Amino acid sequence: MLRLPVWLLVFGVSVIIPCPSPAQDSPTLYVTNATVIDGVDSVPKHGQTIVISGARIGRITGDSVPIPRGVTVLDVHGAWVLPGLMDAHSHVNDLAGVERALASGVTTIRTAGVGGYRDVAIRALVRNGQLPGPDIVATGIYVQPNLGDAVLADERLHPLMDGVRTEERLRTLVRVNADHTVDWMKTRGTERAGRPDTDPREQVYSERELRVIVEEARRHNVPIMAHAHGDEGIRAAVLAGVRSIEHGTFATETTLALMRERGTYLVPTLSSISSFGQPGDYADPRLFLRGQFMAPRRRAVVRRAYELGIPIVTGVDTDYGPESYARVSREVGFLVELGISPWDALRGATSLAAELLGIEEHTGALVPGLEADLIVVDRNPLEDVGALQDVLVVISNGRVAVNRWPKTRDTYQ
Repeated sequence: MLRLPVWLLVFGVSVIIPCPSPAQDSPTLYVTNATVIDGVDSVPKHGQTIVISGARIGRITGDSVPIPRGVTVLDVHGAWVLPGLMDAHSHVNDLAGVERALASGVTTIRTAGVGGYRDVAIRALVRNGQLPGPDIVATGIYVQPNLGDAVLADERLHPLMDGVRTEERLRTLVRVNADHTVDWMKTRGTERAGRPDTDPREQVYSERELRVIVEEARRHNVPIMAHAHGDEGIRAAVLAGVRSIEHGTFATETTLALMRERGTYLVPTLSSISSFGQPGDYADPRLFLRGQFMAPRRRAVVRRAYELGIPIVTGVDTDYGPESYARVSREVGFLVELGISPWDALRGATSLAAELLGIEEHTGALVPGLEADLIVVDRNPLEDVGALQDVLVVISNGRVAVNRWPKTRDTYQ
């Protein structure tokens, strides 16, 4: 009896079992009659055929293409095909969350604090072909003063149980992360907003301490992202050389100008603050009250950052748990509501996000040679960004992971 992989059974939708070798060069899937938004050019291209070879895009053409016998054909009947979405700030840490993320059209995730190097393990499952995706950009153990249960992840962290403050301890934690082959690391400029007993404006690490973290990580060719709400913590992180600021709620004009000067990205996670006081990630009613004064401040910062030309990337700050409704598709919508053009908001979830993560040579756009990470929606997202909330087909690393559109189910050959 054929036993289907767990990820096929969980989605409960029509799928195709891919060829076993993702690296093969011969065409394995043809997506035909596509209207392509490639993430590079804002002008959609109609009547396109996307030829997928193994895990990568072989070619994209508007010319008539002879289709060999034995390959899979997915006729999307003029629907809109665009790069898979990216979540640059996620706490996903289990297979169920990974499946929910993929089902929403997310094909790449940068984690932002996960216990026990689970993100590294999930990354390996995807790379080995045991999961269709999303690809994981792993950050490992959060570099912060109090590690809590994270000290259980590696015995070298046991001496850090009573705090990570000295230069030696900061460097030790960074080195342990690097030994676990993380792609990024996350640190803390200020306290959390998602806990009622902490003040999000309170600075946690000084510029000097943050610089130690950045410099040690740089020795291992690993960039740093920094959680920061308060202006002092944001400014210290930018001066220390972090690559992206997460949240940025109380950034001043001066600090935003510094971010623009330094080329620092902003990942505002508007979805998280909209969840304060709601079921799921931040259910405490005290957080609802906090969100009432924080949300307008963060929205104003995002508007001004966009005006200044600071690159803005999507991240939803969720573990994709069963009660969470934060999604990249909603994050793109929030950005558009603030006056960001649909094209720039979409780039923030695709090609611009890939640039931040340093993976633009691998994914983030529909370009021959890149990974075949793409989604299908039935309306033009540049005219109706809400189309992203109804993803009909997800292809990740060349594998058709999700198919929800009945019109396509009889087009496979």
